[in-house]
Amino acid sequence: MNTIERREWLKSIGLSAGFTLLGGVGGWAGETKKEFIVSSKNLVAKLDSNENPYGPSKRVREAITHAFDKACRYPSVVFRPLLEKIAEKEGVPTDHIVITGGSTEGLNAAGLTFGNGGGELIAADPTFQAMLRYAEGFGAYVHRVPVDENLGHDLEAMANRLNTKTSLVFLCNPNNPTGTLLDKHKLRVFCISMGKETMVFSDEAYYDFIMEPDYPSMVELVKEGMNVIVSKTFSKVYGLAGMRIGYLVARPDIAARLRKNIMAMTNVLAIEAARTALEDDEFYKFSLMKNMEAKKAIYSCLDDLGLEYVPSHTNFVFFKTGRPISEMIAEMKKHDVLIGRPFPPFYEWARISTGTMEDMQRFDSALRKVMG
Repeated sequence: MNTIERREWLKSIGLSAGFTLLGGVGGWAGETKKEFIVSSKNLVAKLDSNENPYGPSKRVREAITHAFDKACRYPSVVFRPLLEKIAEKEGVPTDHIVITGGSTEGLNAAGLTFGNGGGELIAADPTFQAMLRYAEGFGAYVHRVPVDENLGHDLEAMANRLNTKTSLVFLCNPNNPTGTLLDKHKLRVFCISMGKETMVFSDEAYYDFIMEPDYPSMVELVKEGMNVIVSKTFSKVYGLAGMRIGYLVARPDIAARLRKNIMAMTNVLAIEAARTALEDDEFYKFSLMKNMEAKKAIYSCLDDLGLEYVPSHTNFVFFKTGRPISEMIAEMKKHDVLIGRPFPPFYEWARISTGTMEDMQRFDSALRKVMG
């Protein structure tokens, strides 16, 4: 599903009417199609890693099975069709795309490219740490800027950290772990302004979960030739976290620099899985509907318990427990529910991923017992 098709679909499902689709409009949210049913044989609700419990889809599983005939070959035999499919989806030439072994590899490659030898990076705090920690391992210094009172990126404070040594500004939008989304106009202005001075990296791992039809990807700035890199992944809405495949979008000269620092790359099965996932619009839509249904269940539980939370634009919810997170993790685990790791300095907040409705029921029951 390309950008235009996605935008039109979001408009068609009536989001402006207050997400009435959560009640099952069109049969999506209230009904799980047989081929998407996940039979949870696990006794533990795994809600700690922001995965899609419904994937891979049936079509993707079939593609993976068929790809075993090519598994004795190097990935080059199937690489080009996926490259072209991604380029078509993003509306850029193929030389703008860098395929990676999960988006984390792309983050690490950027951390190495722009942090090696003493570069300085600017990022929100808390945010996703993979690139930042990797860059620090190569001598970079990271300016971690506390999130604002709404737990979102403090763009003004981040801009104030800019100096002559700044080599990259990192944005995770929507942000992990807070689930916040930057105002689209402020985002564009910030990226353009910072891009004139340094490199801007927009981590859009959770972009697919944004339900505003006209919310832009910063790929639009890449098309305008700006100093912007965008990362995307097949781990979330496409349900391929275990396959390890993602990609970067950047101007050709920037993409070439990043490509030199790709280390693991990916594999034949993951490539075929990703190519098929991009064609499976039905599963894509289904996953978004089920994610919204699960978030509604989480909100309902938190509202009932009077717990503060951040409205989320992702497949997880960040909420305030008022108790040490290490204690919460241990207590929830006793009730067979796994929740997110600590995210300093928010040691009394917890991140809970969306799961199946069975998982959500387990979470509801466990949280009521633990907070009771």
